[in-house]
Amino acid sequence: MNFSELKELIQLLGESNLTELKYKSGDIELTIRTDKFDKGKLIPVEQWVQTTAVPAAPVQAAPAPEAARPAPKTEAAAPAAPASNKAQHIIRSPMVGTFYRSQSPEKPPFVKVGDHIAAGDFVCIIEAMKLFNEIESDISGTVVQVLVEDAQPVEYDQPLFVVEL
Repeated sequence: MNFSELKELIQLLGESNLTELKYKSGDIELTIRTDKFDKGKLIPVEQWVQTTAVPAAPVQAAPAPEAARPAPKTEAAAPAAPASNKAQHIIRSPMVGTFYRSQSPEKPPFVKVGDHIAAGDFVCIIEAMKLFNEIESDISGTVVQVLVEDAQPVEYDQPLFVVEL
């Protein structure tokens, strides 16, 4: 591995949601961690691949001890969306942090109930470790429900918006 390849790995890690990268080739073994690394909040590789657009090679993740595994999430915990004949999609939080509907308290929210959004439109900001991450919609449709109050903490994979397709 040369310097430019190492530099590219570090840059890719910084641009992704990953907090740790382990690389092994022959007798070279490299571990890179960001300041966001928290050993208690490791995400299985399969789950990360499903939630990001960055292609990744399959990596074998060690199973978490039984006591450290989080309880399975249920959809019953999310507020019910209004009944509709159209298909609905839930936009979920890609990280743990603080949810903000607008860029600042003086500015209007990115989206409101009834707004039509396109894939790639910013729908909110999630602050994590003093970094403000603009969250984009992954689909096009009409916002029918905002599930989180402004400036409230959110968990990974927590429902944020209900969008009618």
